[in-house]
Formats: sequence, structure tokens, C-alpha cells
Amino acid sequence: MKLNKRDMLLIRCLRTNARATLTEISKETKIPISTLFDKLKIQQGAIIAKHTSLINFNEIGYHARVQIFLKTPVELREHLRSYLKHHEHINSVFKITNGFDFLVDGIFSQVQDAEKFIVDLESRFSPLTYTTHYVVEDIKREEFLNKAF
Repeated sequence: MKLNKRDMLLIRCLRTNARATLTEISKETKIPISTLFDKLKIQQGAIIAKHTSLINFNEIGYHARVQIFLKTPVELREHLRSYLKHHEHINSVFKITNGFDFLVDGIFSQVQDAEKFIVDLESRFSPLTYTTHYVVEDIKREEFLNKAF
């Protein structure tokens, strides 16, 4: 789908504040409300995949965020994929390249819980190759396409 300048303005506004009303967006973009409504209807499900909130996990007791790169034998890959998709502590799963199969974003109360999760993965999906990286600080998060262009 080719996006024009008005489409991009709408996306920028939604990326900045998805809770803004059509009236507020109309005032900011100078696009009529009816046009915004029509554009949203078209973009919903196609360009706009999901409306969500960014959470400060530390504030609600989840102090360990880990990025895990995983590689497992081909015969276990679909089972691992399903396990990760349905696990309560997994925030995101990405299929990746360059030596690994998945990049997993996990959210845990403490580092020990993340380590227990990894031990459990090793026992379920052996042989499993992995590398872990704990996130210490969010420096920039979900900022693409929410600035003026």
C-alpha cells in the first residue's frame, strides 16, 4: 500500500498517542475528521496491526528483561515456536537469521526466574544453543515513524 503525506501524518499521530481522538488528530494534522475516519478504516488490520500500550515493567514488579537468541534442531523448531508463543513471560518472539532461529523478549520478576526459564528450555528442547542479553535500560523504544518528517 502506497502512503501519501496525509497517511503518514495520521500514522505519526497514532504512534505518538494512539488514544488521541479524531478531533485532536484533525486539529493537529488539518485533515477533516471524516477523512481520518475513512483512512483509519482502511488502515486497520493492514497497516495498523494492533493498538497497545507500552508498559514500564519495573513499576509493576518485573525487574528482569532478557533478550534470548535461540537455535534448536529443525525437528524441534515448531514445538519451540509454539511453546514460546504461549508462554506467559514471553513478550515477543521473532524468527531471525544469522545462526539463530528465534529472538525472544522475556519479562520476569527477577533474574533468577529468567535463568530458571532458560534451564527449562534446555531440558525441553535439547540440544539448544542460546545466548542471553539482559536489558539494563530502555534508551529508545517504539519511536520509528512518530516524529515529523
